[in-house]
Amino acid sequence: MRHRFHPEADAEFEEAVQFYKTRGHDLAGRFAGEIKAAIRKIVGSPERWRKIEEDLRRCSLRVFPYAILYTIEKDHLLIIAIAHAKRRPGYWRRRLTQRQAR
Repeated sequence: MRHRFHPEADAEFEEAVQFYKTRGHDLAGRFAGEIKAAIRKIVGSPERWRKIEEDLRRCSLRVFPYAILYTIEKDHLLIIAIAHAKRRPGYWRRRLTQRQAR
């Protein structure tokens, strides 16, 4: 199954990578690598993670305080948010009604 990013989720990913670059280049690489590894796991077994709302699922990262929020669409996975675990809970809810992807 393919995956796509909601445009704002894509921006969140890039923003987080840039933040970690200011803390150390290898930290940014580790963060990006963990996101990509989690996405591969999700693609391989999308129903593995529990639903947190309607059809939205959450896969939390092991090392970094982020989660990948996604839905299973007809022909792809849509990543709704790359959400920091301690900031602005629920800000991504409006994206569920805007299921456009890049």
